[in-house]
Amino acid sequence: MPTIHTDPPTLYAERSDWADVTPQAQYENVNPLAPIFYTEEYKDATDYFRAIVKSGEMSERVLELTENIIRQNPAHYTAWQYRYKTLLTIKAPLDVELRLMDELAVKHLKTYQVWHHRRLLLTETRKPVPELAFIARSLKADEKNYHTWSYRQWLLAYFNDDELWDGELEFVERMLKGDIRNNSAWHHRFFIVFQSGTRKGDEDRDEVVRRELAYVKQSISQAPNNASAWNYLRGVLDHSHTPYSTLQLFVQLYTVPHSPGETAVEVIDLENPPPSKDSQLPCPAAIEFLADIYELEGGNGIPKATELWKSLANEHDTIRKKYWEYRIREALQSTGP
Repeated sequence: MPTIHTDPPTLYAERSDWADVTPQAQYENVNPLAPIFYTEEYKDATDYFRAIVKSGEMSERVLELTENIIRQNPAHYTAWQYRYKTLLTIKAPLDVELRLMDELAVKHLKTYQVWHHRRLLLTETRKPVPELAFIARSLKADEKNYHTWSYRQWLLAYFNDDELWDGELEFVERMLKGDIRNNSAWHHRFFIVFQSGTRKGDEDRDEVVRRELAYVKQSISQAPNNASAWNYLRGVLDHSHTPYSTLQLFVQLYTVPHSPGETAVEVIDLENPPPSKDSQLPCPAAIEFLADIYELEGGNGIPKATELWKSLANEHDTIRKKYWEYRIREALQSTGP
């Protein structure tokens, strides 16, 4: 195959439309001990950017310059900030800027500055609804990306619009159906159910708690060794001030060993779904939960808790052996001689 030759990008120092600007070198009159070696293109662009910042120019060519820098280094905070100020000053169309951000956000999902810039744009455009579809597309590239989920929560809370909230529970259920172990999706579910302010104030909160407990218990039955679901279960109980002991019957189902492919227990009731046939039991998270119930019970519950912690330390969760030994010491010391 013939070799394809790509012409190198034209430096700003070689462009006639930038001839009126005197570039400002980063290390002017300085001899650094450990200089950073940039590419020629990046050094050229940032030298002209420093000159622009010094002169205070805000124009169309400044947008082109900052985009150039951002594409080379998406974490260049100053370039982002100056770009935003320029956009507002020259009254550039922010919808066009958002389309550019569609590209850059997906390309640089883990760069905070990209998402911060998008937030600033939304506070000006005041058009949050189309963002939900954009975020959903972004999550296809990385379903657990912190910045993407954080941006979605900011959008919901900042605009607090019923049109934004209405389909959110269904959205997160689709995400969890796709990956039941997606900790970010579990966190988002807790946010929309329990931390969405008074927007859902007309709901029966006791009914919401019952619904969430049923949902998470069903999830645990499908994948018992899913730490995210157990953490969610604790979160629901703590938030609603529901005693852990009310779930003792359910939790015990997951502390009993059984052979994969066999039904662990008979179905007791719909409130306490049993583990699926392919579950690997006993489940360390269930043993820990049951031990916590016994510890909170105090008295005769402490010896039961210590036995469970010993089983975790010596058999079911040996990687945290030191932690379980610590829990045993603390519990025994609290009971006195």
